[in-house]
Amino acid sequence: MVSLCGIKISHTYRFFKALKEVSLELQKGECYALFGPNGAGKTTLMKIFATLLQPTSGTVTIMGRDGVQDREEARRFLFFIGHGSFLYDDLTAIENIEFAIGLRGWLPTLGEIKMALDRVGIGPYASQKSRTLSTGMQKRLALAKAILAEPNLLLLDEPYASLDEKGIAIMNELICDFLKKGASVLLSSHDRAKTAEVATHAGILHNKGLREIPVTELAHALF
Repeated sequence: MVSLCGIKISHTYRFFKALKEVSLELQKGECYALFGPNGAGKTTLMKIFATLLQPTSGTVTIMGRDGVQDREEARRFLFFIGHGSFLYDDLTAIENIEFAIGLRGWLPTLGEIKMALDRVGIGPYASQKSRTLSTGMQKRLALAKAILAEPNLLLLDEPYASLDEKGIAIMNELICDFLKKGASVLLSSHDRAKTAEVATHAGILHNKGLREIPVTELAHALF
């Protein structure tokens, strides 16, 4: 197995220690599901992996790049879908994709963009401004950006939130597609059943640390 990324960090918010010596490594084609109660540090860990937050101490490695000292280089290999849409309200779905992917150094064709939008089920809304889209449709638009970005590491913070049943099915289908292509996925969720459909590994953040559990035990684990 080829290690794609890893993290070994601690993080403190002023006088509150959020994470203590948390270690996690992802191999190509793995989907690691992160669970834990509210306030356990899931979003903090995701943001550190996404290089949006620097850990108080420790290391972050993504495709051999230092995610702390060389964040811009590391970001070339990852894509993060969080709670916010990260969309520009007055740009259309197509324009949002063109802008986001353009920042990564290339411009997809209109045909490629439309294929991605069709893949996530919002092709008919391609020319609508993102502010007119529902929260669930905005998440699908973010997922379309991820399809075109083709990251080595896909980070998903509560991926099923705001999605209807069809949207959840699309999400899991695409996660499987990313894994088949050799990418790795790290997701945080409260939905054990849907996550168990795609996860290859799982862990629970609790008391500032990370405890790994078998995916088969998700339905019965206490957290």
